[in-house]
Amino acid sequence: MFKLKTLALATATAGIIALSPMTAFADDGDTSRQLSEARQEGSVVTAIALNRHLNPFKIDVEVENGTAVLTGEVESDVDRDLAEQVAMSVDGVQKVDNQLTVDVDAERNEHNDKSMSQRFDNATTTASVKSRLLWNSNTEGLDINVTTMNGVVTLEGTAQSEEAKELAERLAANTDGVRDVENNITVNANATAAAKAQNTADEAGEAISDAWITSKVKSTFLFSSNLDGLDITVETENGQVTLSGTVDSAAEKELAVETARNIRGVKDVNASALNVAG
Repeated sequence: MFKLKTLALATATAGIIALSPMTAFADDGDTSRQLSEARQEGSVVTAIALNRHLNPFKIDVEVENGTAVLTGEVESDVDRDLAEQVAMSVDGVQKVDNQLTVDVDAERNEHNDKSMSQRFDNATTTASVKSRLLWNSNTEGLDINVTTMNGVVTLEGTAQSEEAKELAERLAANTDGVRDVENNITVNANATAAAKAQNTADEAGEAISDAWITSKVKSTFLFSSNLDGLDITVETENGQVTLSGTVDSAAEKELAVETARNIRGVKDVNASALNVAG
């Protein structure tokens, strides 16, 4: 499963997911849970980052099944208890596993407006890449961890094939805010079985809703460095996506169609009403 483990998940995580509200459907329970946990992790990290007593410390956060796990170092028991209370105050967090250690010489981060802005930019990029991987029908079942540092995205984990590995890299590279991608994904035969099992479970569930598909196609366009800002309208009926509007080139039109087609639940894409300017 995808995991969000570091302070690279700041305020933007909650904002990104809020851009594309999830519609509940039976065959996407696991993905919905992952995104919900990502939102909760982002909310905990945001609360810590905005707390002047806690933001100097390096505190890692991971949420799983309603439990927030805190790791890192703080200077005092008061800081440790405060971090636990801050995490417990986040909606959806039912329990806190406080593994923070107390060290009077705990390393402090020097924060300024620029460094805080960079952390939030990293968070935005991480959340965008993870969302695109989760929503893509060819990568959503993969075990991939995403981290971002100064616009460089690092992908780690396993994929079922070289093609899936390369697709994950292309999706990341085409995400707004990404300067470069370090693809450390390994190809593993076990990943093939896991992905097939996930796909079988998906196909056995109820149809993904048209509203969910429309939302994810729009959001994926928004996250794309090549499609953001284009005049594209998205409509979905019975799994068929219709794109209309205007793009600047045939290449942009082709990319929009390919991007929409690869969203989970999409059966076909009609782009006859998507015009190329000039």
